[in-house]
This record gives sequence, C-alpha cells and structure tokens, in this order.
Amino acid sequence: MKKISPRFYLAGLVFLLGATFSAQAETKYVSDQLIITVRTGQGAQYQIIKTLKTGEHVEVLETTETGYTRVRTSDGTEGWVRSQYLIDEPVAMEKLQKAMKQLNYARTELKKVREKYTSLKQEHKTLSQQLAALQNEKSKLDSQIGHLNEVAKKPILLDKQNRELQQKNITLEKDLQRLNQENQALRDRSQREWFIAGALVLFGGILLGLIIPKLRRRKRDSW
Repeated sequence: MKKISPRFYLAGLVFLLGATFSAQAETKYVSDQLIITVRTGQGAQYQIIKTLKTGEHVEVLETTETGYTRVRTSDGTEGWVRSQYLIDEPVAMEKLQKAMKQLNYARTELKKVREKYTSLKQEHKTLSQQLAALQNEKSKLDSQIGHLNEVAKKPILLDKQNRELQQKNITLEKDLQRLNQENQALRDRSQREWFIAGALVLFGGILLGLIIPKLRRRKRDSW
C-alpha cells in the first residue's frame, strides 16, 4: 500500500482552513458619506469655519493651482476647500434621491391616472346607461310622433274632402243656376209658342168664322 506524503496532509489542511475562513468572512461596503472642511485659508493650518457633507451645493468664487478653491456655501459662508472634493455632477446619493422623488412623483401621477381612469370608466358607464335610456325614450317619442302624424292626417284628409265637396257644391250650384236659366228660357219659349199657337188658333177661328158664312151663302145661291 502506497503511503501518503505529509506535504499532501499539510496542503489539505491549509485548503480546509482557507475554505472555513472564506465561509465565515463578512462583506462590508465603503461609505459614500464625506465631510470636508471649509477653512479661512489654503492649508490645513488655517482655521475651520464650517463643515460640508456629501451632496451639499457651493458656489465657486476662485480656483487656484495649489489644489484649493474658494467657495460660498448656501448660508453665505465663504472659505477654502480642497478642489479634489468638488465635482461637476451631483453625487450618487443625490441622484438616487432625485430618482426616488421622480419615482414617487410618477407613482403619484400613476395613482391619479388610475383614479381618473376609474372615474372616467364609471362616468362612461353612467353615460352609456343615460344614452340607452334616451334611445329608448326616443323610440317611444318616434312611435308617438308616428301615431300623431296618422291622427293629423285625418283632419288634413277631411279638410281635403271638405274642399272637394265645397268645389263640387260650387259646381252643382253653377249647374243648378244654368239649369234654372235654361228652364226659365224654356218656359219663356213655351209661353211664346203657346201664345203664338193661341193667336194662330184665334186667327184661324176668325178666318173660319168669316169664310164659313160665305161658303153657306154660295151654296144657297147655287141652289
């Protein structure tokens, strides 16, 4: 049987110990919180008049090649700070806070939009119901209007018939007047004819009255 080398035992032990320490190691993160000092002059020997935290805004008044910048803080304090601690863009924390504000604003607006959508949806439902009711009412009114039109047609028809009857009556009156005139003319003509006939009969009778005696006399003379 082959013997195991002591070096192999030692390497295994080191590996196991390393794995144990790796499993028990705790993760830490570097803080982004930074506090810088504002001094009365360019150097650490000058008095500290104010401290600034990460993300605070300052107004740049002067920049030198010594690595210091003269600034004015938000409360009006003027002093010198190390230029290396100043950057042109907001820090990550400020960006995060701004992003969180925007996110909260977006959530608030989204909530408002949802509430508005719910309100509009309910309003749409109400308007749809009102529209259906109005359409139903319109159908009823159309039916009533149709009935009224049918009823209204009757007086119109009666008026039309009345006018036609009046026109016929006028025509009949004219015909009656014409017939009366013709009848009167016939009467006048008949009377004239009877008068003429009577006159002729009378005249004939007179002639016969005159002729007959003469004829009798002639007969007597002839006898």
